[in-house]
Amino acid sequence: MLVNSQNPIRCEWLSEDPIYIEYHDKEWGKPEFDSIKLFEMLCLEGQQAGLSWITILKKRENYRKLFKGFNPYIISKFTEKDVRRLLSDASIVRHKGKIEAIINNSRCFIKMETQNECFSDFIWGFVNHKPIVNNIYNSKDVKTETTSSIALSKALKMKGFKFVGSTICYAFMQACGLIDDHINNCICKSKLT
Repeated sequence: MLVNSQNPIRCEWLSEDPIYIEYHDKEWGKPEFDSIKLFEMLCLEGQQAGLSWITILKKRENYRKLFKGFNPYIISKFTEKDVRRLLSDASIVRHKGKIEAIINNSRCFIKMETQNECFSDFIWGFVNHKPIVNNIYNSKDVKTETTSSIALSKALKMKGFKFVGSTICYAFMQACGLIDDHINNCICKSKLT
C-alpha cells in the first residue's frame, strides 16, 4: 500500500502533538526485550492509571531522572525520605501510592532476578515469546484487556507487583510490542508485519 509521505496514515488515537507522534512512530508497538526497559514501561503505565498517556509521556524524562534511569537496584534502596522528596516534585505525578509502587516493583524485579528468573522472559512468556498481531480496522476494534493481560496481571500481583491491573498490563503489552494493535493501514503496522 502506498502512503502519502506528506500525510501518512497513523492510528486514530494519536493527537497532533509531535512528542506523541514520535512515540507512536518510533516506540509504540515495537517489540522490546530489554528487561530494564520493560520494567520502566511497566512502571510508567502504572503511573498513567486514571490519566492520559500523553501526561506521562511528557513527564517521562523527569521520571527517568528522578528514578535513576529505572535502575531497580538503585530504586530499591529508596526510603520514606525519598518518597517525601518525590511527592514534592511537580515534574512527575505526585501520587504516594504510585511512587511507592515503583519502589515496591523494583524490589519484586530484584527478587525475580535473585531467583534466576529473567524479567523479559517472564513477560514475553505470556505471548509465547512472539508478538501477537491483531487485525485492527479502526480504534473501536482495540480491546482494553485480554486473557493474556489478565494472566500477566495475576502473575505480577502474585510476585508482589503493584499498579499492574489487567488494563494497565494490556497497555504495557501494546506499548512494548507484545501485542501489535496498530490499525491495519497505519504506517507502523506495515513495518511490524
